[in-house]
Amino acid sequence: MKRRIIMSMLAGAALLASTLLGAGPARSADVPAEFGTDWHDPVTAAPPVPKPSGPSCRVTVAEAQFRDFTPYKGTYTPPEGCGDRWSKVVLRLDGKVKGRQFDRLGSLHVGGVEIFRTSTPEPSPDGIAWSVEKDVTRYSDTFHRGQDVEMLIGNVVDDTYTGVIDVKVTLTFYPGTPPRAHTPDRVRTLQDGTLTTPRNSERIVAEVYATGSGGGCEEYWYLTVPDSAPYSCKAGNGPYREVQIKVDGRLAGIATPFPHVWTGGWSNPFLWYVVPGPRAFDIKPIEYDLTPFAGILNDGRPHRVEVSVAGVPEGQSGWSAPVNVLVWQDARAAQVTGELTAHREGALANSSTYTPGSEHRLDTRGSHRLTVAGYVDTSHGRVTTTVSRSLANTSVHRWTDGETVDGLDATWTDDESVTVDGRGPARTTRTHRTYTMDGTTTTGADDRLRTVLTLGDRATAVESRGRGRTVWSRLDDTYTGDATFTLNVPRDQRHAVGTTSERYRLTGSSGCYDRSLTTVQGVLTEDRRGC
Repeated sequence: MKRRIIMSMLAGAALLASTLLGAGPARSADVPAEFGTDWHDPVTAAPPVPKPSGPSCRVTVAEAQFRDFTPYKGTYTPPEGCGDRWSKVVLRLDGKVKGRQFDRLGSLHVGGVEIFRTSTPEPSPDGIAWSVEKDVTRYSDTFHRGQDVEMLIGNVVDDTYTGVIDVKVTLTFYPGTPPRAHTPDRVRTLQDGTLTTPRNSERIVAEVYATGSGGGCEEYWYLTVPDSAPYSCKAGNGPYREVQIKVDGRLAGIATPFPHVWTGGWSNPFLWYVVPGPRAFDIKPIEYDLTPFAGILNDGRPHRVEVSVAGVPEGQSGWSAPVNVLVWQDARAAQVTGELTAHREGALANSSTYTPGSEHRLDTRGSHRLTVAGYVDTSHGRVTTTVSRSLANTSVHRWTDGETVDGLDATWTDDESVTVDGRGPARTTRTHRTYTMDGTTTTGADDRLRTVLTLGDRATAVESRGRGRTVWSRLDDTYTGDATFTLNVPRDQRHAVGTTSERYRLTGSSGCYDRSLTTVQGVLTEDRRGC
């Protein structure tokens, strides 16, 4: 496995998804006995971004071919003809690549703000094309002014790895009034590791695009083992990871990182050629509600904000964690004062038990709790925000000598509760996130490598006021794959076969979306929608 080597669904979403996909499923007679030199373009079961009806304006933000680690640099100009207020802003990336190439990570910054992070699919010799959409309305403050643009998809092109990654990114603006609750007044980045907020900030949220990457063991952090165990990826305290944010040295937020699997993951690219793992194309940021610290941050002075990943061996690289800060202001107050009133941190529990044998085994358990609370005195009264977060991880890692059998069964949970108490009944949002990974890679005496893997991205969110539930949603995004190919032979002699599927279900007070995809030998054989 060590390879470098709540949302609303519009009625037209299914139709748009079909348009993005292109050709429909193939008949069983059209499925080849093994992978050929071409396959269906990459597609995910996730819904397209719902879009308002009416006029819109489109701006090209970046258009580049990535051959190395030279970033694209350009400029952004606000759209003409769509006013200066937008009900929605939608980012779209269209990409194409052919030949041979690894999966690559990419990011896009506008005015220094990271608005998009992604990874790329691995191409066929004949070439593939793909697209990604993302709702970026929350960055509207950044889009109101001309800005520098920088985009990078680090790549290597040589005699062996020939794939040049060709991408175009656009923003489409829809005029109208943006949703206040989800669109901040200001978007800030850190300056030399410090943050200075407007003095009338009444809500502050940090978002962190945290990814383990770079081709080393932190790309597979969930498989690392303590130094005492005979395995190729080591980390002194085992595989438990936690993304922490601190304000002036004080722990302000904790979160479980999503266990991303990129499109070459688990030593088997045939698992991902058509259907990528959850979040691989649209990497979502971790969010931390820092409003309890607003009384401290609103003094007009710079405050140090630091993000770190607990569990990473000291001095070891492999994680990227840029920070954006979203700020909602009190328009009727020149300054909002307040105080941090509670800070309760539980002990970080992390234990990994190694059991030697013909099948080595590592059992890991980790957990952590944090509660912070604070108030702000606004023009509309005192508002108290209480944020509680509880993390847990259990995993069992089994492998044999030589790692010819290598398997992991892991579950991560991230439970969060945010209560805002001001005028009227208190509003509480509870979110329960569960990430799962269950898979095994086996290499036989004939050098046939087989990977069987299931990934899960699940979440439930409930918002209530007083005793009544107002909004709720439930997400279940499940990927399964089973692929086999021959190692250490030319590409045309791999005799690869594989079946993959994804089902994305989202239900809640705003409606229902349900889509299932199945592929066999790179051919899309099922694209089913229903609720």
